Amino acid sequence: MLKPKKPIDFSRLLSITLLVLGGGFAVTAPIVHAEIYQYIDAKGTISLTNVPSDVRYRRVDIHPNRLHPMISERELEPVISRFSRQHQLHPALIRAVIKAESDFDPMAVSRAGAVGLMQLMPQTAVRMDVQDLYDPEDNIGGGTKYLRQLLDRFRGNLPLALAAYNAGEHVVDRYRALPPIDETRQYVRKVLRYYRTFLMRDPASTGHVIASSEPAVQSPALVSSDPSVQ
Repeated sequence: MLKPKKPIDFSRLLSITLLVLGGGFAVTAPIVHAEIYQYIDAKGTISLTNVPSDVRYRRVDIHPNRLHPMISERELEPVISRFSRQHQLHPALIRAVIKAESDFDPMAVSRAGAVGLMQLMPQTAVRMDVQDLYDPEDNIGGGTKYLRQLLDRFRGNLPLALAAYNAGEHVVDRYRALPPIDETRQYVRKVLRYYRTFLMRDPASTGHVIASSEPAVQSPALVSSDPSVQ
């Protein structure tokens, strides 16, 4: 039996796994797939083990054939619709963020350590009560909850909320506007572009963004104090 693992960076483990699987090594012995469990503590540290000693550990599916399963928008539609209603976000906006963040790959891991469909950082996942970053429903639930909080924080200003989703809310607070960070500005433009595309493709869809202290914001993707994101 394998010995329990110490806390490690799961993104590094996934990268190593991909390297081995893609390296073309000849394997003659049968492959044994051990069950892996993960636990994210209050500081966002991910611990992995094959012998869970705590009920807070959750099983993670890392079967080689499912390392990068793409999920279609149609498959995610029921989940997106449910969290759209729960957090008062337009479903087209949720799809746009997923498209920009992971291109619908639930196993995506960024170099910074963001995970899953909506690329949540482990620390954010803890704050949003996400148990399994790789589970599409859990990840979307946490991502939409976080986006809703950012919209409330920035009074319904979608570009600022998206900038905070990418760079962190404290960075946006510091500048009180879109941060002068090329990556963040490109990210905001990308999400807004996808948002418009999804809105035009499905004009019959219902839903809107509602600010915490204001009435419904019509066409929020067009609202910005910075012309560079138009």
